[in-house]
Amino acid sequence: MRFQPASFRPAFGRVLTITIALIALGALIGFVVAGDIAGLLRSGWWLVLMAVITWALFWMPRVDVLEHEVTIRNPLSTWHVPWPAIQRIDTKWALTLFTPRGKIEAWAAPASGRYTVFTLSPGDTRVSETARLAGSIRPGDTLSSESGAAANHIRRHWEILRDDGLLDGPLEPGSLRRTPHTRTIALLGVLVALSLLGLVL
Repeated sequence: MRFQPASFRPAFGRVLTITIALIALGALIGFVVAGDIAGLLRSGWWLVLMAVITWALFWMPRVDVLEHEVTIRNPLSTWHVPWPAIQRIDTKWALTLFTPRGKIEAWAAPASGRYTVFTLSPGDTRVSETARLAGSIRPGDTLSSESGAAANHIRRHWEILRDDGLLDGPLEPGSLRRTPHTRTIALLGVLVALSLLGLVL
């Protein structure tokens, strides 16, 4: 099999989200146990808002590398990027796909810091052909980084499609598209309004 679908999302984000959610839940339970309903109404919504923001920023984002496209789910929107739309792949700050509609950065695949070069093993630099042609390998290209692991998987399949001449055709209308997360945006808006309302209670 020439292609294996893959998903990339940082484990740290899931741990952080669960930690914040447990802290918020503990605080809410504390208000209830203490019988402090006024405190719950004033501060409870802020706790819920904090947990939802953490969920949106660190749990939801992911990069899905599929046979027909790369899907980049960021906190407030999802990009569907067909393979022919990918012009270049970069990892300077995060996994970034350059397309006819501009660059698309993946929140779920940030680049590593410059000091990671001191902890690399030889296997971390076994990157794809196009990563080497771009010049020196950045910390964000290394396979142990969030951005590098995703970029390497995308680059290798993109190179196969390029060599087979499957990237030369025109893009299908609407295949490169951005879908906003309307429910997440609405939920955050409601929680912000309720949190602000709690300040005047």
